[in-house]
Amino acid sequence: MSNKIIDNIDTIEGVAAYLKQHEEKDLLRLLTCGSVDDGKSTLIGRLLYDSHMIYEDQLAAVMKDSKVHCPTGDDFDPALLTDGLKAEREQGITIDVAYRYFSTDKRKFIIADCPGHEQYTRNMATGASNCSLAVILIDARYGVITQTCRHSFICSLLGIKHAAVAVNKMDLVGWDEQVFNKIVRDYKEMAARLGFTDIHFIPVSALKGDNVVNPSENMPWYDDVTLLHHLEHVNVTATENLIDMRYPVQYVIRPDLNFRGYAGTVASGVLRKGAQVMALPSRKTSRIASISGPGGALDEAPAGLAAVVTLEDEIDVSRGDMLAPVDNLPHVEHEFEAMLVWMHDTPAELGASYQLKHSTRTLPAVLTDIRYRVDVNTMRKIKPDDPAESANAAKVKELQLNDIARCHVTLHRPIAFDPYQRNRHTGAFILVDRITHATVAAGMILDRIVADSKREPVSRNISHSRSLVKPAQRQALLGQKPCTVWLTGLSGSGKSTIAREMEKHLIEQGRLCMVLDGDNIRHGLNRDLGFSAEDRSENIRRIAEVARLFNEAGVIVITAFISPYRKDRQSAREIIAGTAEAAGAGEFVEVWLKTALEVCQKRDPKGLYAKAGSGAIVAFTGVTDPYEEPMHAELAIDTAEKSVEDSVAVILDDLAKRIVIK
Repeated sequence: MSNKIIDNIDTIEGVAAYLKQHEEKDLLRLLTCGSVDDGKSTLIGRLLYDSHMIYEDQLAAVMKDSKVHCPTGDDFDPALLTDGLKAEREQGITIDVAYRYFSTDKRKFIIADCPGHEQYTRNMATGASNCSLAVILIDARYGVITQTCRHSFICSLLGIKHAAVAVNKMDLVGWDEQVFNKIVRDYKEMAARLGFTDIHFIPVSALKGDNVVNPSENMPWYDDVTLLHHLEHVNVTATENLIDMRYPVQYVIRPDLNFRGYAGTVASGVLRKGAQVMALPSRKTSRIASISGPGGALDEAPAGLAAVVTLEDEIDVSRGDMLAPVDNLPHVEHEFEAMLVWMHDTPAELGASYQLKHSTRTLPAVLTDIRYRVDVNTMRKIKPDDPAESANAAKVKELQLNDIARCHVTLHRPIAFDPYQRNRHTGAFILVDRITHATVAAGMILDRIVADSKREPVSRNISHSRSLVKPAQRQALLGQKPCTVWLTGLSGSGKSTIAREMEKHLIEQGRLCMVLDGDNIRHGLNRDLGFSAEDRSENIRRIAEVARLFNEAGVIVITAFISPYRKDRQSAREIIAGTAEAAGAGEFVEVWLKTALEVCQKRDPKGLYAKAGSGAIVAFTGVTDPYEEPMHAELAIDTAEKSVEDSVAVILDDLAKRIVIK
């Protein structure tokens, strides 16, 4: 509390000023984690004590208990401020997650003190689920150990981007700078495989109070900030999702025939009056007619605000549905892949049915497959077909308590979700046992199931049906050989223009052809796909399957897609041309429009490069996302040097040489 406010706290104006300052402070949710006896509870107690956030009667009780339970023999044990259970005090460990609140001039804090024992890893995962920063403690005597790796991995898995590594008990290693530097090197090497974007290292002694709230006089070689100073100033707002508006409906309010409101909490983004939204999974659209918050009518509601909204149209919206902008929709699927943290003594059973709770919706779900388990000690993925695990094949196909694995989950009905790394609120779920109602797993959705051309269909009760019409009969009827001309290149290289001109020439010659254009396909068949690497792969797979069907009908297909990744284009080639002999599909002709990025940016026919440069488009090929140039394209054309007509002529000449057309 500032001195100015302290001086005036006995006045009405002073109290009002203090309350206003307190209301405007932002809130940081953080957790402490690390191995048992690393000093997590002691560190939190020291934070509370040195920042003068302890009531006198509470402090007196802790002083009394310190004489009985303090393992160091000191008069004051800060850990007793957080270890509240009798079993915790007797054993000197933390068992359950203890939450503590305190405030400084800069910020309000909620701290989750998580247990360090391996058998309580599930408790630690629970504590980390809503936090933005992790304080990871390392005992200076032992350095980076297995439990350090385990907790760091779980924090990263749960989407925490900021880590403050507190190297504790520096007093027990003689305040040695070399010990601290070695731990920093070891942790950085381990964390290089994790998803942290910000890691700050601080040498501390939680028991003595060095570098926790006040700077240490015992470590003159450390000239950086204390732990509290770092917590007060670290910027975590950059990791919040302010773009994707998601409004899960929790309750339908119908007090009379003239009012129908939808109550819920804005999960992410900003809900605005007048915005056009779609109700998922029904896909019915309307506009936000009104928004009511705790204080009355609002024009907009930010993430975290409980509100009631009404819509301009009478559409069917129920509990568990989600409202989202029509131009920024989440995935709507009945299956996905997720990372699961198994939290129950009873092992997971493949094929067993559980209750899945996601946002405001609860529905049956089946654990269809375990892709792999993660060895958190080595970060190695243990797959069922791993030769090294042949002796443990049965265990690889089940999940034990505290196991972490990538799994395939199938739902009885579709839900609206985002990948967890993009939106923690719509990408998280839990699995509940349908009989005991015990929470058995916490899950983080990775993405939809990305289909593989070599992967077996989900249904086992299907078989290929062969046509009675031979490919040669179709070719004779149409007077052409089917093929797919796959135009690839940067946005602005001329793919769509050349495809349309080529289609015109072929039709005038009496050839049956069809153009599959990227933007057009995303308005229909692929309207549910975004521009992540996974969605781009699925986009190309679907296009290749459609092109193959057209080829089987004898049609010449021209595609116009950026298709930036080599593996996706190779997969398309295998789908289309790999079955040519069996199904009568034609050749796959890859045409690379190798126009320089500078030329494409100058053209910018859709204004996309300008949007990408301003940050309006986050993932854009050639600017923020890569384009992998073809290694063995059948044709390469620089549209900066050749006109549209000349480019089309080059492609048609090549098709004539391949006897696709005469």
